[in-house]
Amino acid sequence: MPKTPRENPRAERRSQAKKSEGDKVTRWIVIAMVGLVVVTLGSLSLFLKDGEPDDELTVLNDFKASAPIETVISDADDKAVVFNQGAPVKLSIWEDFQCPVCGQFEVAIGSYVEDLVTSGEAEVAYHFASFLGDQSRRAANAAFCAADEDRLLDFHKALFITQPQEGSAFWNPDMLVKIGQKIGINSEEFASCVQGDQKIDLVNAVDASMPKYGVEGTPTVFINGKEWKRTSAAFDVNEFRAAVEAAKNG
Repeated sequence: MPKTPRENPRAERRSQAKKSEGDKVTRWIVIAMVGLVVVTLGSLSLFLKDGEPDDELTVLNDFKASAPIETVISDADDKAVVFNQGAPVKLSIWEDFQCPVCGQFEVAIGSYVEDLVTSGEAEVAYHFASFLGDQSRRAANAAFCAADEDRLLDFHKALFITQPQEGSAFWNPDMLVKIGQKIGINSEEFASCVQGDQKIDLVNAVDASMPKYGVEGTPTVFINGKEWKRTSAAFDVNEFRAAVEAAKNG
């Protein structure tokens, strides 16, 4: 009878060792490829996070800064920021920077209000409400910080130009500092004020004062103490101007 070949233990061990080494190499190749994919996706995510907000700020590339204008924080107006204190016609404007309807008011009437400020024709008191959440509070805090730099008028305009969708996380402290920098507010004091929520007590005081004035929503505007209520479907600057002129002559 033919003899059955005997197995060679050494050859078998070498074969198994080679197979094991091959499996290890394959495993490390797979791990490396997975790691590369994770790193690539992570880098892409960081690029998008860092890139998208900056892309949004291109709307400020052609921003024309106005001359600095001093303001006061009025205790009599429950911490409103006031331009031209003591002028004969007084506008009290309540707004939330995240409020879409406030954005509509700014687009339609904001330039006229700015003219009233820069010409000194009217006292304009801004009350920064912040009932729409953390983004509103951060924006209001940053607006008070801009007032310290005598740059509220420009920063106010820039916030509405960059106004995100309500509920967005776009207005984080770093982004608010970048908005300031885009319009020329570059001081360390401004950055520290924004990032440290240094004006949050003023923000809270304005919110707490809303019931006192009967303000239940924004925008709400008083002209010489009387609430202005538009009669047109949309905000009409001519209608608003007529109300201000009537107050001047009244």
